[in-house]
Amino acid sequence: MECQTSKDSTYVMGIDIGTTSAKVVLFTRSGHVASEAEAPYPTSSPKPDYSEQDPLLIEEAIVHSVSEVMKKSRIKPDQLLSIGFSAAMHSLICVDDSNRPLSPMITWADRRSIKQVNHYLKEDRSELEKNGTPLHPMSPLFKLLWMKEHAYTPYLNATKFVSIKEFFISRWFNRFVVDYGVASATGLFNVHTLDWNETALNIAGITRDQLSTPVSPTYVCQGLTEEFAQQLGIHRDTPFAVGSSDGPLANIGVGAIKEGDLTLTIGTSGAIRKISSSPARTLKQIFCYSISERHWVLGGPTNNGGNVLQWAIETLSPSNSDTSLTRFENALSLAQTSPPGANSLLFLPYLHGERAPLWRADARGAWLGISSTHTKADFLRSCIEGIVFNLYQISAIVENVTGENKRIYVNGGFARSRFWLQLVADVFGKNLEIPLTHQSAAWGAAWFSLMAIGEEDNLENIANHIPMGDTIYFNQEKHSLYKDLISLFVEAQASQEEIAAKLSAYQIKTP
Repeated sequence: MECQTSKDSTYVMGIDIGTTSAKVVLFTRSGHVASEAEAPYPTSSPKPDYSEQDPLLIEEAIVHSVSEVMKKSRIKPDQLLSIGFSAAMHSLICVDDSNRPLSPMITWADRRSIKQVNHYLKEDRSELEKNGTPLHPMSPLFKLLWMKEHAYTPYLNATKFVSIKEFFISRWFNRFVVDYGVASATGLFNVHTLDWNETALNIAGITRDQLSTPVSPTYVCQGLTEEFAQQLGIHRDTPFAVGSSDGPLANIGVGAIKEGDLTLTIGTSGAIRKISSSPARTLKQIFCYSISERHWVLGGPTNNGGNVLQWAIETLSPSNSDTSLTRFENALSLAQTSPPGANSLLFLPYLHGERAPLWRADARGAWLGISSTHTKADFLRSCIEGIVFNLYQISAIVENVTGENKRIYVNGGFARSRFWLQLVADVFGKNLEIPLTHQSAAWGAAWFSLMAIGEEDNLENIANHIPMGDTIYFNQEKHSLYKDLISLFVEAQASQEEIAAKLSAYQIKTP
């Protein structure tokens, strides 16, 4: 429902550059959604393990969505106080001295640098661990190393190496800056000193002048080019805060800032995150990224979230005339008819390799315990349970490092499903706090923009401006059942690991 505003109303906007689409959300000062728009863009895989996107198509999606929100909301440009940026992590683009893209944008899901990662897994990692980014092909450090070793032409000709957010900021404002959060996700940044790590730069074969200047999330960019101001439908002097990456902003956007607050996200992929007042001293299977000079986020990402369920729906159900949304809803309804534990059917959800907790790009999925009595409902439910079991594993690792997980906040597309929420509560044995809006990363970005212009004076106050919905209460009996199944899940995961790696290698060799 779009708003009709009075002349003295003021608003704030968040731009969230996601893996599959750009989302633009206009908020009231109290955090309610006034208007929103979303535009998708494609991902291509020209070779196995490649994951690429066209940065100019992403820019078109953002411009269209901002313009659409301004039109639908009917607000005047004078009523827009500020805009904040959120972006998916680990993206990489090679650009020339005119900031034209020489390469596609390589996404976090790209796995072409597996060989380079495996080499460094055998080396002394103490210096690289200061970066807070686990050694994995998602990291731009290893993407750059792959480019270096393969004499990748865009790499050889590049003036700068940037993320998708930096790409737009440089094109719109003619400056190269990167927030601490996005910089942390490169594997090139020391999260303790908040500066580039020379050891990592040397490995990548680049210099610091080929990277942007690291800045606080409240750093302000103003002075849009006339061309982009007209396309966006806003004033040229509208202040933009550089914001942060989508993970920590999702925590901030639901108010999960206090000690013991855990955020669980399931969208295309998934993540477990906790905000801390200090960086982790050691890393064991989790990341530690900077947000600001006094905030860090610790947690673990999974490659396998809603994309796994989408695969299951498409694989188990023949195509029909139903919309994607209808098929998704029907699949969830069918999964509910299977009991907890899916009639003793266990699913390892590693269809896209895995980051946390395995950090193995060659991980593969598996069903265990299949019998002739299992139904489509069992297979669908086991997929959902496998996704959640994996996230539970990550949360246990985070808890060992950060202390007790006291409260769980949720966000992402899965939060629209009551069934999925209840399943998460029962697996984790914790009640879930549900915000009214699912656009938490955009609200976190918008809040930083309000801080940047002096409208808000601290990060913690956002908790007073988040409209909350229901609390989902867990069922103790089901939680006890799931604890036993999680033990089997971990055991199955370990037993399948080497076989999955061999099958992955075989798949690559097979013509």
